[in-house]
Amino acid sequence: MTRGTKVGLLMSLALGAALLPSSASALGKPGHEGQSKSPSGGKDGRNIYASATYSTIKVSQVSGPTGGKRGSLSSVDVNWKPPACWYEPVFTGQELKDFVDSTDGNGDVGIHESWFGKGLWTDHYRDGKPDTNFDDTSSTAEGYKNYNIDKDGYFWRSVAPDDSDPESWDCGKIMFWQDANVVPKVAHAPTPKTLAEYAYNKVEVPGTEIEVKPTAKSTVNLPTWVWLDKGTFKEVKVRADLPRTNLWAETTAKPVALHLDAGTEDAEVFPASGDCEINDDGSIGTPYTKGNADKTPPCGIRYLHATGGTPYQLSASITWKITWQGTDGTDGKLPDGTFETTQDMNVQEIQSINR
Repeated sequence: MTRGTKVGLLMSLALGAALLPSSASALGKPGHEGQSKSPSGGKDGRNIYASATYSTIKVSQVSGPTGGKRGSLSSVDVNWKPPACWYEPVFTGQELKDFVDSTDGNGDVGIHESWFGKGLWTDHYRDGKPDTNFDDTSSTAEGYKNYNIDKDGYFWRSVAPDDSDPESWDCGKIMFWQDANVVPKVAHAPTPKTLAEYAYNKVEVPGTEIEVKPTAKSTVNLPTWVWLDKGTFKEVKVRADLPRTNLWAETTAKPVALHLDAGTEDAEVFPASGDCEINDDGSIGTPYTKGNADKTPPCGIRYLHATGGTPYQLSASITWKITWQGTDGTDGKLPDGTFETTQDMNVQEIQSINR
């Protein structure tokens, strides 16, 4: 008698080939179908506990601006990305029993394996029947008696915010037990750095709205001054806590420089690198004052040709230095991030300037 359905995505590897779904079951085990599982559960309510694509990590902003136009950072290291997968505590024994009873056993036991049918869950987590981990060796996962209800601890499950990421396959253990107040000693167990990297993508920084002079139109061969008033940019700190563990991390983004791109090769940028450093008081550059029209600004642009009807796109991006600290005094650095905005710049060509 069929007790339920196990749905998983099977792997085929060949000399560095990409991750591919198998056309047939490679496990040779009844109940496993060779097809991609669909995400189960949702962000709200109890269904979050059915899906391995949603994390229980709690993220909050500790300091920094919260209003106005804000956006997420882009890492300057194009090869960097946050962890593809890790493990988290999800259920006590009683909570797992309640979940199985209330959903009739429909949910994820791992990133790439879902069990649909109450008998699958009761066999393994209630009646002690061994099952198979969804890893490279199809290792054995020992069963449990009565959901470990009489024990103090949690069932841990793999998490992958993006289960299409090939590296999410690295967390192949099906949901397993760990005593309370202990982080399991398994590959891809969470660490403070894991939480800091997770929080990296949750940092929102203020938009880059620079002051320019002249404001309406720049003039060919005369500099456009660019600056930001003091205190415009302040550091942003985000905290990530993993419930039911003592793990936490705070990720801090501190603004360090403004980079200008004139939007055309027919321009000079000041300084030549285009990088205007942030002063100690939080300002960037020097505000334009009357009489400075033909002087070289510490931060600015000189356009060499008129726009001719189509404005140049002046790009301004702030570089944010990212650091973190967490549980037990751990700390470190993460790749710098940037946030970029653009604005139209019209450039006119005239023979004289009234100052």
